[in-house]
Amino acid sequence: MLFRQTFPRKFRNSARLRATVCLMSMEQPLSPRRRGLRLLRRLLFCLVLLCALDIGRYLVWPPVSWLSFANPQTTSLIRYRQDEWRREKGKQRDEDMPIRRIWVPLNRISPNLRKAVVISEDDTFWEHDGFNFSTMRDALERNLKEGRLAAGGSTITQQLAKNLWFSPERSILRKIKEAIMACRLELTLDKNRILELYLNVVEWGNGIYGAEAAARHHFGKSCASLTEYEAACLAAILPAPRTRTPSSPLVKKLAGRLVRRMPLY
Repeated sequence: MLFRQTFPRKFRNSARLRATVCLMSMEQPLSPRRRGLRLLRRLLFCLVLLCALDIGRYLVWPPVSWLSFANPQTTSLIRYRQDEWRREKGKQRDEDMPIRRIWVPLNRISPNLRKAVVISEDDTFWEHDGFNFSTMRDALERNLKEGRLAAGGSTITQQLAKNLWFSPERSILRKIKEAIMACRLELTLDKNRILELYLNVVEWGNGIYGAEAAARHHFGKSCASLTEYEAACLAAILPAPRTRTPSSPLVKKLAGRLVRRMPLY
C-alpha cells in the first residue's frame, strides 16, 4: 500500500523493474572450481585464436609470385642446417657452414635425373594439384600404427614448400602450414618451375644442395650428363641425404629398381 501511495501508477512498473535488476546484479561469488573453469575456457580460446592466426597468415605471407622469375638465394632448410652446424661445432653466429650449391635451369638437368626423382619421390607429380591423397592416407595409417609421425607422404610441391619456408622438424602445425604454401605454389607456378626449384634447393648431402652440386660431388660431372643409373642413385639418396651415398648397398638396390621402372614411366 505504501508503494502505491508513494509512486504514481505510471512509475510503478519501472520502479519494480529497477528493483528486479538490482537484485539480479547482486550475484553470488563464484566458487574456486567455477573460477578455474572460466579461466581455463578463456585460456583455451586464446590458444585456439593464436594458432588460427599463426596458420592463417600463410594464406597471404610469405609472397610466392616472385619465385616465377627469380631464384631463392637461400632456404629455411639451409639456415636451419647452418644453425645446427654452429651448435655442434661451437662456432660463432658469423661463421657459416660450407655450402655447395650451383643453380642450373631445368633444361640443363639431365632428363634421367628429372625422371628418376619424380618416380622416386612423387610419381603422380604431373597429375596432382599439390597433394597425393593416396600416399597421404598410407602415411596416416602408418603414423597411427606406430604412434608417431613416422611418414609424411609429401609430394614434391610439399617438400619444396618445406625446404623454402620451414624446418625439418615434424609437427601437425607445420604440416598444415606446409599444405597451405604448397597450394599457393601450385596456384602460382607451373609444374616445370616447381620441379626446377625443387631440384636446385633440395638437400643431397652435408652442405650439398641442388642437382649440380650433387652430381659434381658424387660423380665428378655435371648433372646434365648423368646416366640412368647415376640419376637413380641420386634419387635414392633423397629420403636420407646425410647418411646415404651412391656406394651404399641400400642405394644400389633402390637405384636398380628405379632403373627398371624408368623406361615404363
